[in-house]
Amino acid sequence: QVQLVESGGGLVQAGGSLRLSCAASGRTFNSYAMGWFRQAPGKEREFVAATTPSGPTSYYTYYTDSVKGRFTISRDNAKNTVYLQMNSLKPEDTAVYYCAMYRGRTYYRSGSDYWGQGTQVTVSS
Repeated sequence: QVQLVESGGGLVQAGGSLRLSCAASGRTFNSYAMGWFRQAPGKEREFVAATTPSGPTSYYTYYTDSVKGRFTISRDNAKNTVYLQMNSLKPEDTAVYYCAMYRGRTYYRSGSDYWGQGTQVTVSS
């Protein structure tokens, strides 16, 4: 049974930083694509970032345009954890952020196969 547990959300002023963590269990971690999505009030859940295996110990990363240059996704396979470092935060980044795990090595922006419970990020102006 796959479990994804996020942490690290909170309240931050515009221009500040947060790092989200997602601890995964119930499945071999290093061979699968992982991602982050977010859902703002009144909006649909949207893709934020993903990391996919490109070799035994290397990974590709992908981002939605609005976070490129500000957010960084990374993973620590020894800890079964994926991170989202968020810098230069803007009020429009306010949302519930969800960790996502895919069934295979590829990702898709339309959704995921497994979800965490979400963590709230609020950016004040």
